[in-house]
Parts: sequence; C-alpha cells; structure tokens
Amino acid sequence: MSRIRFARLLHVSSTSRHLVGPNDPVSNLRPIIYTDIPGSTPHSRALVQPKPHLNHPYSLNEFADLDSDVPHDRTLELQYKLAREQLDASNHNYWTDSNTRFESARESVLASLPESASPETHENALSEFYKKWVMQEKTRQDEYANEWRKQNWSTILLAARAEYQRFKPRIL
Repeated sequence: MSRIRFARLLHVSSTSRHLVGPNDPVSNLRPIIYTDIPGSTPHSRALVQPKPHLNHPYSLNEFADLDSDVPHDRTLELQYKLAREQLDASNHNYWTDSNTRFESARESVLASLPESASPETHENALSEFYKKWVMQEKTRQDEYANEWRKQNWSTILLAARAEYQRFKPRIL
C-alpha cells in the first residue's frame, strides 16, 4: 500500500458540527446541540432536553447489527454519546436549581428591606447575603464539583475507548 493511501486511511473521518445555542435564561449555560446522533437533525435535537442520569432500559449489546458490514461494534460510541448528553443535562439541572434558589433568596432579602432604604443599606444587605450564600452552598458546590469531575473523566475515558475502537481496525 502506498504511503499516501495509508495516511488517508488514518485521517479519513466523517465531519460533524455541533451547534451552540443561546444562553438559557435561568442556568446561564449555552446548550450544545449535538449533530452526530443518528437520525436527528439540529432542529429536532434543539427541541428535546435530555434528562440527567438516564438508565438505558435495554442492554446496548442487544442492538448490535448482525447484518451490518461495519467491521467494529459501535456500542462504546453510543454509550459515549449518551454519557455526554447526561453530563450536559446534569450540569444544566444543577445550575438551573442553584440559580433559581439564589434568585429567590436574593429577592427575599431585597423585599425585607424598607422601601426608604438607602443604596448603601441595599449594598450592605446584599453583601451580607452573598457571604452567607457562599458559606451555605460550599458543601453542595463541592459535592457537585467532585461529581462533575468524576462524570467528566468517565465520559472522556469512554470517548477515548470509543475512538480507539474506531481507529484500531485501520491500523491492524
């Protein structure tokens, strides 16, 4: 096999372009609309919000296409795509909940001030509120950050395994 042809075999891959949507008004996160999910269009994907930590109702091995000419199993790739969406959804849900609770607490602090309160009083009240909020949320934030890191590394490793599985037939 010629050197150029071998190099092309190593570098040929289908292109996918993931889209980034506008900020969510509550979570303040910009959702990613994945276009590499089979059978979906960017428009249909934008209308569906994934749910966090979905347990797949079937074993993904049940869906191996026995009649396919595909030289490798795509189970890892599908697991990676599901894990990626679950990670995004859990991140979105955490920040939606956190920001909703924060805004509600902030509004209650501002509502408790008399209407004649000076701007300095507002600043002091909000400063005290922010300080208490950070201390109150520290444990929850740390737990979230540790869980997010764990899920993120798990998803990265799954992506690496799926990519290796796709790449392996090309080099053997």
